[in-house]
Amino acid sequence: MPTFLSSGLEIYYEVSGDGPPLLFLNGSGATISTSKILIDQLAEHFLVAVHDQRGLGQTGIGSSAAPYEMSDYANDARALLDHLRWERARVFAISFGGMVAQEFAVTWPERVERMALLCTSPGGAGGSSFALHTLHELSPEARRQQSRRLIDARFSDEWLSQHPQDQRLVEYRERAAKDSPSSEQIEGARRQIDARSRHDCFERLGNIHAPTFVAGGLYDEMASPTSVRALAGEITNSVLRFYEGGHLFVIQDPSAMSEITQFLAND
Repeated sequence: MPTFLSSGLEIYYEVSGDGPPLLFLNGSGATISTSKILIDQLAEHFLVAVHDQRGLGQTGIGSSAAPYEMSDYANDARALLDHLRWERARVFAISFGGMVAQEFAVTWPERVERMALLCTSPGGAGGSSFALHTLHELSPEARRQQSRRLIDARFSDEWLSQHPQDQRLVEYRERAAKDSPSSEQIEGARRQIDARSRHDCFERLGNIHAPTFVAGGLYDEMASPTSVRALAGEITNSVLRFYEGGHLFVIQDPSAMSEITQFLAND
């Protein structure tokens, strides 16, 4: 099983595809397994490296009881590049992964060749993504309805009944959420959400020099269009796009992945 060490933690990773090196950074609670559809698309154009973030998938939580910080996740990304002996890489970063990518890029801007920051927020004065830890305060039915609206503001029961493709997308996510995680994975997800709540790169985004594709969904209630615009506005060499969809616009809008891939493939 391929692993690398980051601050003493053994982290599982995979490399696939062929082309320019690309680092894939996953969203909240996501793993290599759950993101395979996106990884495989990118592997048609790039040599893709992706890891199961600490406490998730095939990566353990480690022996320390200390809270995780966003800098820990960014350091894990740097350690993977070091392990692979990649001086620089292109970066595809989605949702929580976009927060990690910001922390990584403001700390080590020389390691980023080109970057896509998707459905993510800068934190601080630029606005934060929805506080996921508050979902646990809701009843199961209220949590289900809120989770659907966070994906896409249009996702009422009536809307989904009239849009079978979106209905299938929601059902797939809800089935996956019913999988029984280990106690270690539950703790890893909890620590990830805790670290996410402190994300704030807004005042440091000027450190990013690489060409950056910033994109959001028009109906995203998780990373609002307002925070996505604020993110793009602080990165000098950025382009901003919005797509027909919500937090999962890369799946909902067929034009999204082709445009993102083309941007990342440019020299």
